[in-house]
Amino acid sequence: MLIRNRQSWQIPESQATPESVFMDRRGFLGAGAGLIAGAALPQIAAAQGADPTLDLYPAKKNESFTLDRPVTDEKLAANYNNFYEFGTSKDVVAAASKMATRPWNVQIDGMVEKPFEIGVDELIRKMPLEERLYRFRCVEAWSMAVPWTGFPLKALVELAKPLSSAKYVKMETFLNPRVAPGQLQRWYPWPYTEGLTIAEATNEMTLMVTGIYGKPIANQFGAPLRLITPWKYGFKSVKSITRISFVAERPKTFWEALQAQEYGFWANVNPEVAHPRWSQATEQVLGTRDRRPTLIWNGYGEQVAGLYKGLEGERLFV
Repeated sequence: MLIRNRQSWQIPESQATPESVFMDRRGFLGAGAGLIAGAALPQIAAAQGADPTLDLYPAKKNESFTLDRPVTDEKLAANYNNFYEFGTSKDVVAAASKMATRPWNVQIDGMVEKPFEIGVDELIRKMPLEERLYRFRCVEAWSMAVPWTGFPLKALVELAKPLSSAKYVKMETFLNPRVAPGQLQRWYPWPYTEGLTIAEATNEMTLMVTGIYGKPIANQFGAPLRLITPWKYGFKSVKSITRISFVAERPKTFWEALQAQEYGFWANVNPEVAHPRWSQATEQVLGTRDRRPTLIWNGYGEQVAGLYKGLEGERLFV
């Protein structure tokens, strides 16, 4: 429920899950590749060796972004992941642990003043890291709520200096079938590609994620760099990004290329627009028996609905 004088994502801090419930504040990463946590912590796929940005975590919490529900248990979130590069099941931890996330470079190109390539650690250290609590809604009609750490995509857009002719931001993940067995399945349009309009990319809610639960992001979540657009279905959140291009034409995205009748470019959450094979009116909260009504724009309409004025003829919600 919207609290008077607060924006739609805000609740009193007393209602938010205490950090101590879900955060191990330091001691988990750094043990090596394929790390398996003890009984008190979830199984996490780690990058090979200690993360070079470990000293930046936990990042300062942005108190503007709180939740209307408890934070999802870390163990549940860490072991229920869509990452088709490593398989079509939700259990991709072991497979994803084989991916080395250092060294990792991100190419910035297209309609920019000067294309460049930057190491992910240098990029992270240039950016204003913060922690935000966001709802996450999958098109499969399940949801969770997690503490992401990252920086506004707007800051990266400013670093890239796009030309005025650039209308969209196109993002691609890695392509390495030797490491990612799912990429051997050639009927998928690899590499995974996603896109946003410049207006969506520079919206305050759009986050480039580098960490989760107070630590650098683990492989199965899309290490070392992924996108989060919390008002859209989760398949818009491209993982393990290696290339960011500024383009004039709307890019053909992964799921749109694979099955356009079911997955459109916009993919904004709307309970009134069903997926062709199931309803989107409700969502199952991960790890609970709680089935909630789906919120239009995933509850972030106050911040993002204005992006779509004049586009009523578009398939905005799929």
